[in-house]
Amino acid sequence: MKTNLYITRRLSQPLNKPFIQPLIAALLLTLPLSGIAQKLEKSLSPTKTNLTVAVVDRIIAVVNNEVITQNELQERMNVVLKQMQKAGTTPPAAEVFTKQLLERQINEMVQLLEAKESGVRIDDATLEASIKNYADGSNVSMSDFRELIERDGLKWSKFREDVRNDLMVMRIREREVEANINVTDAEVDTQIALESKEANSDKEFRLAHILVVVPEQATSDQIEVKRKKALQALSELRRGSEFAQVSAQYSDAPDALQGGNLGWRPAGRLPAIFLESLNALKQGEITDILRSPNGFHIVKLLDKRGVSATPTVTQTNTRHILIRNKEGLTDDEAKSRLARLRERITTGADFAELAKVHSDDASATKGGDLGWLAPGAAVPEFERVMTQLRDNEVSQPIQTPFGWHLVQVLARRTEGVSNDRKRETARGVIRQRKGDEAYQDWVRQIRDRAFVEYRLDEK
Repeated sequence: MKTNLYITRRLSQPLNKPFIQPLIAALLLTLPLSGIAQKLEKSLSPTKTNLTVAVVDRIIAVVNNEVITQNELQERMNVVLKQMQKAGTTPPAAEVFTKQLLERQINEMVQLLEAKESGVRIDDATLEASIKNYADGSNVSMSDFRELIERDGLKWSKFREDVRNDLMVMRIREREVEANINVTDAEVDTQIALESKEANSDKEFRLAHILVVVPEQATSDQIEVKRKKALQALSELRRGSEFAQVSAQYSDAPDALQGGNLGWRPAGRLPAIFLESLNALKQGEITDILRSPNGFHIVKLLDKRGVSATPTVTQTNTRHILIRNKEGLTDDEAKSRLARLRERITTGADFAELAKVHSDDASATKGGDLGWLAPGAAVPEFERVMTQLRDNEVSQPIQTPFGWHLVQVLARRTEGVSNDRKRETARGVIRQRKGDEAYQDWVRQIRDRAFVEYRLDEK
């Protein structure tokens, strides 16, 4: 009878035979992985006739009490390579690309472990709603969306796990970073004053960047090593290398493998050191090395555009009927109830009267009327449907984190931005800018605290 021993993902996962578990765990921690099979066989079987050891994977990094395996890295690499191929981006050299991707996985795992240790959990209902939002955003059904995911080479179970992990990281970021951001009235006043003076206040910039992170308490020698790395990246760019490829090779930013693309950013959301350099750039040009508390940056100006000097917003007068999530009520039941109500409305029943009787929202007493909603006032799922509806049209049942809704748009209007709205916008810009900076600081701090052991180069 033959026995197969496999190197598994977690160091703490029990094996079938308890008497060999401590030995295997010790060997995993101390032996070069390429020699584990032979040494395990020699240690555990005196005859070699009744034991076969098969190594199907190997550990390439240990992060606190978790591990990253070769198979996991390869799976991620295959997906990223396909994404880069679609975007027309040339990947860096194989060795550099592998180390860059591994470092990215380590940073993601550090954040995920922080979330788990803080008690963050994502239930299945929240996960399913989030995945449905992805499908809705792609304008495809759930079955078609799953097919698209699997066509890109990612297993559906792995995609679900990744989405759950992303949601956990978002929750811990909200709790540890964004919840601690404070914007004072004085800062809002300063922001509005700057926007009224600066020529950049009516501009948006589309940017790509490279970030070489400097540890929080780095020595002068460590800082110099990082500075030379940034200089090397800048040198390659000056010689004409593709920005996306240099970003993938040198940048420590989460978006490094997407070419460092930051997308469109309003001037008010950009750090002052970026704006000062961007003023002198033409489209397609890059900055010199910029130093911030987080490290060294190189920024490329992809495009810029002006926005209205007298901005306006489109407000939507909306009403809805809400059936909230509650114990004992399934999604199918809530959806069916709303479908029947919609049928009654389309055949002449009064929306407001039905809302008073059936809606679980505080707006029920007003016939479901939510008043005039400005952009960003509703959750994304609700706002997306509201934006697509014609006046007086009633939506199909839609799901948001609050439950299931029927939505009706009564009218739209365009309004100039009031002083209160200007202050709210300025406060949001400051909060986003502070949030970006605080998040980078937080990731750097928990990364510095984590125990990380590299085994990628072990043979």
